[in-house]
Amino acid sequence: MEIKDLESLWSEMDRELENQKKLTKTLIMEMTQQKYSNKFQRVSVFETIGGIICILAGVFIMTQFSELDTWYLQLCGVLTILILFVLPVLTLRSLYRVQTIQISDKAVSETIVGYVKAKNQLLFLQRLGIYLSVVLMLTMLPVASKISSGKDLFQESTAWFLYVPVMSVFLFFFARWGYGCYKSLTDSAEDLLRQME
Repeated sequence: MEIKDLESLWSEMDRELENQKKLTKTLIMEMTQQKYSNKFQRVSVFETIGGIICILAGVFIMTQFSELDTWYLQLCGVLTILILFVLPVLTLRSLYRVQTIQISDKAVSETIVGYVKAKNQLLFLQRLGIYLSVVLMLTMLPVASKISSGKDLFQESTAWFLYVPVMSVFLFFFARWGYGCYKSLTDSAEDLLRQME
């Protein structure tokens, strides 16, 4: 074999090795993208179901709004409807933004910066949701009571003494668990992205 043949063979092997590296990198990126998207799939389903339930509840309250015959019950009804419509939409939109980040479109550092921004917005909405859940708890009881039984709970104080403490304890633990799940999920996804650096 002559030197030219060796050089040609060496160049061809080098090109093949380079092509293999590109193919391997592409496969790794695709697998990472799939793992990343799958992390949010389950929570997306639960949030979508919860959002549908909230919107249906809001529509039901709107159809029964005429039952709310005092200004304070109407105010509770409006606040309840607003929370039931706005919060699920904001949460689903923020979750979609986090879930659909494309890993292979940019440099890894740019992807991480975009992810951290979307993650912080999602976690902020989860914290906001906790506070709005407290408001919802306080506004929904009088509305539900008036629509279902015709009773004005502002006139009957005993229900407040039973309902608010029990629901507050339940809400505290449920909100803490839910936020912890979101925090764990987003941290896990961030770790997956950081492994690519």
